[in-house]
Amino acid sequence: MSKKSIVVGSRESKLAVIQSEMVIEYVKGACPQAEVSLLTMKTTGDIILDRTLDKIGGKGLFVKELDKALMERRSDLSVHSLKDMPMEIPEELPIVAFSKREDPRDVLILPQGETEIPAGKPIGCSSQRRTLQLKELFPDIPCKSIRGNVITRLSKLDAGEYGALVLAAAGVKRLGLADRISRYFEPEEMIPAAGQGILAVQGRAGEDYSYLDGYRDSDASFAALAERAFVRYLDGGCSSPIAAHGVVNEGRITLTGLYYCEETNTYRKGRMEDSAEHAEELGIALAKTLKEQTGGKQ
Repeated sequence: MSKKSIVVGSRESKLAVIQSEMVIEYVKGACPQAEVSLLTMKTTGDIILDRTLDKIGGKGLFVKELDKALMERRSDLSVHSLKDMPMEIPEELPIVAFSKREDPRDVLILPQGETEIPAGKPIGCSSQRRTLQLKELFPDIPCKSIRGNVITRLSKLDAGEYGALVLAAAGVKRLGLADRISRYFEPEEMIPAAGQGILAVQGRAGEDYSYLDGYRDSDASFAALAERAFVRYLDGGCSSPIAAHGVVNEGRITLTGLYYCEETNTYRKGRMEDSAEHAEELGIALAKTLKEQTGGKQ
């Protein structure tokens, strides 16, 4: 590769920078002759913290500024948590690599020094997907919305505003905070968000990203395709509780999904399996089945 410089765009939160630096480390090894640098920026989703995402425009608010930098050639790659990416990606800005998956589970974090959720305090939770599933696990404990990055949320927890937090294990571990985890929720009891634990590297259409060949993970790619096809078919943004988790094993993929139908106020969980090569078709098939079971309009 002859390119002299590669600029990687990132949100400016600590976790986003750590994740981007993981990609930069790989690129430096793959392109020792290139100068690789980081460009950080605050996105709209990072700035507006007093309202839930579904009230201010959904996941696109975390990528808009990064997309603009790519289009204007101020950056060459963007690094995102795949779960934060909109389901519709501009054709001119394709995802060019999916990382190997970090732990996809959700976790429970308690205030420092506590061994159980303090009485009378809510669980801090930022998604309807988690809220819906927490009602099954903790029927007597209310959930309360919380925004901000992981560090901000932890400080609110330790200040006594919440009795517990639910976060993605991947982010907590990448921040070096695994010792704060009180409980892991297995995917069977709390289905993760589509793409959770996977990093998505976005680039520009028509450019040579062959230097990322060794970074791409095929199992994560199949899982991502199935999970995102499931959510896309159901038109799930931030506002509707939808979850999907794919596991690839020896060329087969098992997809577990959750769909909540607002029309009938019911939800269903289901599971299907197929060849990993049919990941997207599997996602759509499971989505159709769960939509039928909840009485949603086809």
